[in-house]
Amino acid sequence: MDRLEWSDGQLFPNENLVVNQVGIRLYDGEDKTPFDNGTLMLTTHRLIWRDAVDTSCILTLPLSQVVFSEEHPSGLGKSAKIILHLSAPAPGRRPGPVTHSSNDYIRLSFKEGGQTEFYRCLSTELGHRRWEHIPLTVQSTHKGQVQPRRAGIVGIERNIQQKQKQTDKHISEAFEDLSNLIEKAKPMVTLSRSIANKIKEKQGDITADETIKFKSYLLSLGIPDPVTRETHGTGDKYYRELAKQLSGILEQPLKDCGGMMTLTDVYCRVNRARGMELLSPEDLVNSCQLLVALQLPVRFRVFDSGVMVCQLLSHSEEKIILETAKVVEDKGSITAEELSQLVGVSVILAKERLLSTEKTAGVCRDESVEGLRFYPNLFLTR
Repeated sequence: MDRLEWSDGQLFPNENLVVNQVGIRLYDGEDKTPFDNGTLMLTTHRLIWRDAVDTSCILTLPLSQVVFSEEHPSGLGKSAKIILHLSAPAPGRRPGPVTHSSNDYIRLSFKEGGQTEFYRCLSTELGHRRWEHIPLTVQSTHKGQVQPRRAGIVGIERNIQQKQKQTDKHISEAFEDLSNLIEKAKPMVTLSRSIANKIKEKQGDITADETIKFKSYLLSLGIPDPVTRETHGTGDKYYRELAKQLSGILEQPLKDCGGMMTLTDVYCRVNRARGMELLSPEDLVNSCQLLVALQLPVRFRVFDSGVMVCQLLSHSEEKIILETAKVVEDKGSITAEELSQLVGVSVILAKERLLSTEKTAGVCRDESVEGLRFYPNLFLTR
């Protein structure tokens, strides 16, 4: 932290902005600092951090001070980080928040993702070393334009944080084993796929119960390379890539369950497959709404009742209506619960099938104290 300097945040005439990212927390080595939420800007010559609340609180770090950098991915309860290893403080530097630090590195915590793209741009700029070929030229300003700040508050807060340091250390140690397990997840998924292919080749030698039991083990292993905000940012690109992955995950399960699945079932299946990288309901809906626009084999649909489903593009509504009308005719009358047991779908989807058939005058309803029951439409057949 003693390499950071106070600044007014203005770019120099021959300095260009490369990329910026919000939601950045600064660490002095392993120690937390009061600078816990701000925007980090990467220029051709510096890193500039601006506080999200106090916009006059601005820190800069010359890229020439960075010896090398490394990226640490996010984990359970941990945000992704970029670690900057720094050279010794330059003589005659401007005042900063800390006059002396025992750490020779700082950590940048990306609480809202985006570290992959930022790290790529940072590595590029460190490789170009533009500050050696294009030194910064200072415009004529009044002397002392950048006012130094008092660093006393930092010392006070650091004393308070020392009490929490030991607790943080214990928590980090507790999650070490879990982090190692996550690293082994991808090889395990690859192995599971290999075993699954062997099961298909020897289908006759394995009982149905053994196959079902083993498939349940495979589901708990998760999927390789799940789409996350850390790898694809927070914009439309994230939702597009997530929609493509959802289509790949759901295509075969949809074929197995009749071509349609409620969004609640989709949410459970997808999050079970993603393992630790859980998906929020909002992200699921936003990505499903792009399925049709991306011309994927799975599409998103909302019934008049408000029920949301994912269904195969090849799913034939007319065929389902004809099949439902025939079932009702064969049974004489039927409820949604009875239909769900006959065709092997959820009660919600069974009711939607009956309502869709009713819209085309294929069946009639009877509502009584016993509930909702559907009958063949004799007005059309007799």
